[in-house]
Amino acid sequence: MSSTSSLIPPPSSLKNPSSLVFVDSHAHVDGEEFDVDRDGVLERARAAGVRTILNVGTGDPRGGNFERAIALAEKHEDVYAAVGVHPHDAKRFDDDAAAHLMKLLKSGGRVVALGEIGLDYHYDHSPRDTQREVFARQLRMAREVNLPVIIHSREADEETVEVIRAEESASGGRRAGVMHCFSGSLAMAEQVLELGFMISFAGNVTFKKAEPLREVARRVPSDRLLIETDCPYMSPVPLRGRRNEPAHVVETARCLAALRGVEAEEIGRLTSANFARFFQIKLPTADIQHFAH
Repeated sequence: MSSTSSLIPPPSSLKNPSSLVFVDSHAHVDGEEFDVDRDGVLERARAAGVRTILNVGTGDPRGGNFERAIALAEKHEDVYAAVGVHPHDAKRFDDDAAAHLMKLLKSGGRVVALGEIGLDYHYDHSPRDTQREVFARQLRMAREVNLPVIIHSREADEETVEVIRAEESASGGRRAGVMHCFSGSLAMAEQVLELGFMISFAGNVTFKKAEPLREVARRVPSDRLLIETDCPYMSPVPLRGRRNEPAHVVETARCLAALRGVEAEEIGRLTSANFARFFQIKLPTADIQHFAH
């Protein structure tokens, strides 16, 4: 297939947005890219049918970034938070940062996951051995506080799975998690599904050269599927080149719907139900209930 344009139905194929139900399962709305219009961004998301956003705090683990993410969730009832040390910042992780992170994870309420954590061998902003050590340590922390993890993996398929399996073997139990903004191979998808993980697709699944990723998206079981924006990054077709925002998760849903032969509304309700079940969050709508069982 030469272009994603044939995958994406026209906007008129969607019903009235007030009847739609979508969840953006991974966003960074607390970032400085949204400082000028954050409230407007959230309102546009609601108008597009996005009922819930999981805002993921990243940055220097000692620099107040995590508190900013949590504050946004505390201000808006349709926003939840996750906090964790991204592999880019693994070099800044120490015992003090770990204690600070643990305190926030135990605060309860709006913090529903530890993440994003993992490995990034594309940019290598932190040494790879440090990334692996910090990744494993945070997996253990998640077990201690009984929270799911959100995992970032870029150009590190095999080692990401190895670290997860090693922690699982050492602890004697599984840690629930999401492979966010999935960009790995079909083989990796099969491995993480075997580990019990959810797989979340972002705007990159709509890109022209992403046919191998679209093949993965066709195959992921319906009860393991999530959608996200990873905004302000990964703007989907036909919005590439523009700042991404939660309202645009609808475009990813439309692409997945075309791939899987269903309506976009069904992808919205299905992934919303998966999100609610996985993170044990009650969404403010009854429209997804028949998908949740």
